[in-house]
Amino acid sequence: MGLCAILITYTARSYVLSCMGLQLPFLDKGLKFLESSILRQADTSVLGVDIGSSTIKLVQLRKNQDVAQLETYGEIALGPLGNAEVGQSVNIAPDKIAQALKDLMREAGVTTTVCGASVPFAASLVKLIEVPPLDPKKLETVIPIEARKYVPVPINEVQLDWFIIPEAEQRLFEGAQDLEEAQTIALTKKMVLMVAMNNETLQKYTETLRLAGLTPLFYEIEVFSNMRATVSRSLAPVAIIDLGASTSKLYIIELGIILASHVVPVGSQDITRALASSTHISIAKAEELKREVGILQGTANEDIMHVSHASVLTMERVFSDMRRVLLGFQRKYNKVITKVIITGGGGLLKGVNEFARQQLELEIELANPYAHVQTPAFLEDVLHRIGPSFAVSTGVALRMLHERSGH
Repeated sequence: MGLCAILITYTARSYVLSCMGLQLPFLDKGLKFLESSILRQADTSVLGVDIGSSTIKLVQLRKNQDVAQLETYGEIALGPLGNAEVGQSVNIAPDKIAQALKDLMREAGVTTTVCGASVPFAASLVKLIEVPPLDPKKLETVIPIEARKYVPVPINEVQLDWFIIPEAEQRLFEGAQDLEEAQTIALTKKMVLMVAMNNETLQKYTETLRLAGLTPLFYEIEVFSNMRATVSRSLAPVAIIDLGASTSKLYIIELGIILASHVVPVGSQDITRALASSTHISIAKAEELKREVGILQGTANEDIMHVSHASVLTMERVFSDMRRVLLGFQRKYNKVITKVIITGGGGLLKGVNEFARQQLELEIELANPYAHVQTPAFLEDVLHRIGPSFAVSTGVALRMLHERSGH
């Protein structure tokens, strides 16, 4: 299961993983863009699929009574299918993505055709809005009208869904100091988490999954999958930094609500490109060196210094922008970010957690979607190491299990 492998898979049908303690408010209710009676079919295995710009990742789980079994997981690079190298972002046709997914499913030994799939944050809109305190039926009319203010394309070009924030969470979020203030808040407005997904993107994903022989039960924006797999219940705001191949994303979350988001058009592939350009080596060799060395400073080895220099320059661009947004949020809302969780393939970069801590001056945690699960001792190191990369696919699979259980 080497870092430079094009395809990594693991089958563990005999090992049990507990799903307890991973659910957040709102994350397993509503916001379902595709419903199907297939939910009740006899097959109890579920599949979470994460199709990114540089890789496809999948996780298959099976729930027995109160525990979930990790049946298999795997990853395949898309770069070679788009005339690029492993680790590079590509834009390829649905049939090629489907073929890669089929290859991965075969090698990983996937046994179910039912799946949930994540959708890129860039192809969606997540917005916390305020609406009048109307009854739910009237809100069904009001919210689509209100959504037109925020959706930058005609409303018929997106799939729209929303979730009304319960009063208890709204009071906590608004910081009501007493019952009278809480009642005033409830009387004057309701808070609604509104989500829109681009129809064209959903059609592309549906076509890709169909060609791969899969039937999607739902689509979910990647940030919600990330949250479900990595964020514990907390009354204080936390941040997720998703270090992808082509972009890096920041989400600030409180009580399961996305308070702010920010995208930096720089990702881990930019380290590889900078290193290849500065040292006149191939992209493939640069990618290999990046994964071997990471962000290591204070060394006299010339090759390592070149890698570290490229990594530092690229990640400084990412984290300086993230720091600006985090500080601005804390000043504006007088709230303290208690922790930053790093996810995505860039989270596998050696030394990234310490580098992030120095840049942000906050507590840093590498995402481990298996932190609350029971795993065999010999797998603990591997699952911990790849955790940041598999947060989304694991989060999707956990939602599938939750919906199958019916609660």
